[in-house]
Amino acid sequence: MKESFLAAAAIVLSVASSAWAQNASGAGLFDSGRLLATGGVSQVEGAGGGGLVPWALITGYGSRDGVGVNAHATYVPLSDFSLLTEGAAVGLYDRLELSYAHQTFDTGDAGARLGLGKGFKFDQDIVGAKVRLFGDAVFEQDSWLPQVAAGLQYKMNDRGDIIHAIGGSHDSGTDYYLAATKLFLAQRVLLNVTVRETEANQYGLLGFGGDNGGYSTQTEGSAGFLMTRWLVLGAEYRTKPNNLKFAREDDAFDFFAACFLNKNVSLTLAYVDLGDIALQGRQSGAYMSLQAGF
Repeated sequence: MKESFLAAAAIVLSVASSAWAQNASGAGLFDSGRLLATGGVSQVEGAGGGGLVPWALITGYGSRDGVGVNAHATYVPLSDFSLLTEGAAVGLYDRLELSYAHQTFDTGDAGARLGLGKGFKFDQDIVGAKVRLFGDAVFEQDSWLPQVAAGLQYKMNDRGDIIHAIGGSHDSGTDYYLAATKLFLAQRVLLNVTVRETEANQYGLLGFGGDNGGYSTQTEGSAGFLMTRWLVLGAEYRTKPNNLKFAREDDAFDFFAACFLNKNVSLTLAYVDLGDIALQGRQSGAYMSLQAGF
């Protein structure tokens, strides 16, 4: 899994190199017209936002007259499992965001204890879309009105047989969310609240719906402080449904530091706790994500 992350990171860095060349050429379409850090980072399911929570901000740095594109690689080594996410996203005219992410969930030694086999993997593809409905988190500083966006994430898991065996209803499903984000530039504070309608078990890695429930409304939040124009420190919290009788699902949280080296490259490091997963105890560990784009 570490080798896969390094390979994915190499691809992201090649995108960064292309981004630098693109910006050097002065191409007008990729105008990078927004302020540093206002594109957020790549959320674990591919959307622009924090590590765990999508924000109302549109990914990339394209203004209302431009386009932003990025790629990311994220590695999350936990107590007994690990997660690798690779993906790309495009922001169109600061209005529409389209994203794709591929997740690989490695059960490691826990796979043998669960009867799946050591190193058994779950793979999931996520296609996302987000549209800004109203408000501008950056430029409407004289208003308390946040930027608000609506989004969806369609998720497809490759382990339908396992999912049904543990009580899951489906191997694919769609999350719907509404996010509100406000940036207080004078106070250097960013706040975000997201409400999600979902039936995903462990973000969809263990399927959708189950013998204990289906769709439910979950809440998510992020808070960040801009230590400098290029460094953001913050925390996130995300509630999750509890649809499988065999294993209770806990809420997740993280404490993060996002470093925006420039508008082409950002690095996010965090401590993340995803709660109990599949009766293997609390799963906590590092969160490392590299993003590059233009």
